[in-house]
Amino acid sequence: MNVTLDEKPSTTPTLFRSLQTFFTNPQARAVGLVFTTESLSLGGWVAHIPHVKEKLHLTDAGLGMVLFAMPVGLLLMNPLTGWIIARLGAARTCFLSALVLCFSTLLPINAPNVAIMVMGLFVVGLSAALLNVAMNTSAADVEREHKILIMSSCHGMWSLGGMVGSLLAGILIAVHVSPSIHMLAVTIALLLLTVALRPILATIPAQPPTESSAAFVKPNMLLLLMIFIGLAVAMGEGAALDWSAVYLHESTGASSQIAALGFGCFSLAMTIGRFMGDAIIPRFGAKRILSVGSLVAASGLLLAILVPVPLVVLAGFALLGAGCSLIAPILYTASMRVPGIPAATGLATFATFSFIGFLAGPPIIGFVAEAYGLTYGLGLVVVVLLLSAFISRKVNV
Repeated sequence: MNVTLDEKPSTTPTLFRSLQTFFTNPQARAVGLVFTTESLSLGGWVAHIPHVKEKLHLTDAGLGMVLFAMPVGLLLMNPLTGWIIARLGAARTCFLSALVLCFSTLLPINAPNVAIMVMGLFVVGLSAALLNVAMNTSAADVEREHKILIMSSCHGMWSLGGMVGSLLAGILIAVHVSPSIHMLAVTIALLLLTVALRPILATIPAQPPTESSAAFVKPNMLLLLMIFIGLAVAMGEGAALDWSAVYLHESTGASSQIAALGFGCFSLAMTIGRFMGDAIIPRFGAKRILSVGSLVAASGLLLAILVPVPLVVLAGFALLGAGCSLIAPILYTASMRVPGIPAATGLATFATFSFIGFLAGPPIIGFVAEAYGLTYGLGLVVVVLLLSAFISRKVNV
């Protein structure tokens, strides 16, 4: 039986018009740059995971255990996000959580031991969880105020930040700039950007807070199915974020410079797809895109597993990015329109569980990799994505 979500009426803008709307609206641009801030911080960190893994002499399972500090931070923070946003406002929460995230990424990259690395990743998880909900809420507030579609473009800005961060890391690794100096420079630049964006973010009209919007809700069947799809895609994104460089370096023999491009190729494909999303989602339908996207993502990762050659693996991660690109924007928007659940509560609940896939997926891959090899760890993600494609056919969004 299909589970149906009533869809709000929408127009079908052209690609040019949707991009023009996004980039010419100051509030939309500001929120999009907040998305970029998060991914630049995370993208800079993940490009140096192989360096930290070697420096601290971590095994695959050891790295997986350490990386679990981020989802632990997320689990503790996400049930509180609705309460925090209801009292501070989404725009102010964006500003404060972005500041904390910028500083917190300096801890794991400079960690002299595992304990400091765990503490740093825990704080990264706390701040990233709060920022994730706040910036998506701000994007929805801008859409509501101006009656425009910008959610996919905002997620495109996230992917753009990840791509730029990965490419920059690859260049700096090639010229032997230390990871510590790289992350310090990124942090300073993002802090300046965040401060510059604060006045514009403050002008975004927020939806009046309600007592229910601050609560964490038990998901109904529709939200549960959406959460599973979100978990699957988030695991694919997490695999590219945390394991693409390690897989390229250790399983294909790629140099550190080439290995750093894995997440860059993933992000490039995802960026292109998401900037097209606000035009093509209304045209082709969200349900079809969810199903086809999951299949494309699974096919790309399977290609990377079956043909462990650097160029082919890069192409596989690009397909993974293309397939995943529009699923998160569709589900984030849909989670705020679940019948019987307040918008902010639906978003916070969906974000909690889907972000678990993003952060907890990589450690799970690490455990499987330690026992059977990294190929099997990534293969688990392929299976989950295929299940997501099947479930997508049962949900009308």
